[in-house]
Amino acid sequence: MSIDGRPGGRLAGRVVLVTGAARGIGAHTARLAAARGARLSLVGLEPDRLAALAAELGPGHVWFAADVTDQAALTAAVDGTVAALGGIDAVVANAGVANRGTIAVGDVEALARTVEVNLIGVMRTAAATVPALIDRGGYLLIVSSAAAFAALPGMAAYCASKAGVEHFGTAVRLELAHRGVAVGTAHPSWVDTDLVREARADLPAFDTALARLPWPMRRNTTVTECAEAFVRAIERRSRRVYVPRAVGAVQAVRSLLVSPLADRLVRRTARVTVPLIEEQARSLGRGFGASTPGSRR
Repeated sequence: MSIDGRPGGRLAGRVVLVTGAARGIGAHTARLAAARGARLSLVGLEPDRLAALAAELGPGHVWFAADVTDQAALTAAVDGTVAALGGIDAVVANAGVANRGTIAVGDVEALARTVEVNLIGVMRTAAATVPALIDRGGYLLIVSSAAAFAALPGMAAYCASKAGVEHFGTAVRLELAHRGVAVGTAHPSWVDTDLVREARADLPAFDTALARLPWPMRRNTTVTECAEAFVRAIERRSRRVYVPRAVGAVQAVRSLLVSPLADRLVRRTARVTVPLIEEQARSLGRGFGASTPGSRR
């Protein structure tokens, strides 16, 4: 029996919709939430993986193939979730991508796609799910990043999108509070997912630059640890989630990370690493990691 009197834990019987659920953080969050009694709606771009995960979780879970940049597809996924499971209690807006290259050397369409998925996709996910969340007094967890707090060369679009996600979540929190919907933003550092592993493999110079970051910004967290933090946030309707928790200290001194002094320090390394990143990105021949749908862009 859980502390709130429901068998199976605080999530027993609750409906949780997760975007980017086919792999990585999304899939692991779905597994942990289901283990605590939640019914999952899995939304993503890889139907085979979504179907396999739903089958793994067992009866009472559904999946929908949808691109978070496609409002009609998101609306259909939400309508299908409500029809099949009766409503939505929590949403994890997790879908995200990371492009390769810089503003000088790289595919501008990949830059734009990163912002479109990471930021506009979050906006579209929120817009599609908010009516159902209002009906249940639910919880919206928007996945930003520790990259929202610091600018990293070679990650301009990703950092911009995640900073936008953070502020979008802060504003939406205030908009929805009187409607009984709680909103949280999640800020993971590097998590051991396909996205991060492929970025390091594709761009060795980028991997070297990450290793020089101060702790905890260079720490690599397991996907299970991150998923546990997300599920805990759903249970507690948390305002902020830091993975690892020490990232919260980074947020507290964020003004220093974008100061002229920080610029000077980062430029020392960037003079060497950025040309290498650009050379490696140019030879890669694609704008995203190999496991990203449409990675040839």
